[in-house]
Amino acid sequence: MKILDYLKSRKKIILLVAVLLMVFSSSYFLFEMPLITVLYPLILSVVILIVVGIIDYLMTRKKHKQLSFNDTLPESLTDFLPESDSLIELDYRHIIEMLKEEEKVSRNRAISDYNNMVEYYTIWAHQIKTPIASMRLTLQSDDSDLSRRIKGDLVRIEEYVEMVLTFLRLDSDSTDYLIKEVELDEMIRPAIRKFKSDFIQKKLSVNYDQVEAKILTDEKWLLFVIEQIISNAVKYTTTGGITISLMDNKVLCVEDTGIGINPEDLPRIFENGYTGFNGREQKQASGIGLYLCRRICENLGHRIWAESTPGKGTKMFLDLNTVSLGVE
Repeated sequence: MKILDYLKSRKKIILLVAVLLMVFSSSYFLFEMPLITVLYPLILSVVILIVVGIIDYLMTRKKHKQLSFNDTLPESLTDFLPESDSLIELDYRHIIEMLKEEEKVSRNRAISDYNNMVEYYTIWAHQIKTPIASMRLTLQSDDSDLSRRIKGDLVRIEEYVEMVLTFLRLDSDSTDYLIKEVELDEMIRPAIRKFKSDFIQKKLSVNYDQVEAKILTDEKWLLFVIEQIISNAVKYTTTGGITISLMDNKVLCVEDTGIGINPEDLPRIFENGYTGFNGREQKQASGIGLYLCRRICENLGHRIWAESTPGKGTKMFLDLNTVSLGVE
């Protein structure tokens, strides 16, 4: 607490004291009293005021330090707030305690509502997977163009269901991260197989050679990221194909020959809900997939970014070196 700030907070009292001293001094001059009778009490009064001011400043600074906190109030306001010296301070203390109690009730209610919502959509997702599995089983013996298109649509439905669940679980206190060393190839191959109907239907090639690499990550969450990257590559590619490779520094690259991303959209593709010009034109983008990928990568200590040329394709890079984990 600066002295200037303290003086500003006491400016009314200082002004009142100055006026009283002037009245006190002028009374002596009006009655033509000796100078010594004026100076002595005046100097004594000023000294007393300075001493009292210093004591008050030190007490005020101590209270200011006690009341200083970062961004959130502590759980116990009794230990946090200094003793109240006036009725007004007691009133403010009472108001703060009431607000803190209301905030606690609101937070508990919000947590309860959030958990209920997650539970509802989790049950819904498991229920909807049953008819999806039944439809896929029905189409298993049929290898026509129609059945392949339907199988592709079923994969998309499952993908959107998983996106909903991932979005809900991402900020949950019970997010089940399991960090361990896993084989990268064992995640890439299932992700490719998941979209084989789309590759066949759109006549796209897949260039992938087995990679021999172990990485420290959460297998389930990283698999979601890889599937999202491949899904976007397939979604926005009509001719050519997709190449998946691992660079020497454990950076996974998924390259497609699709429509690409406009330069003005590229910096924002990882924002929540942002689809970009091509996404709006194609009417296929939800604007949530890459946002979830970025959030998951941040939690796993990985890094994700993109390079793209409109009309020529996109490269998605996934740095699988674990720099620091965003989960406890």
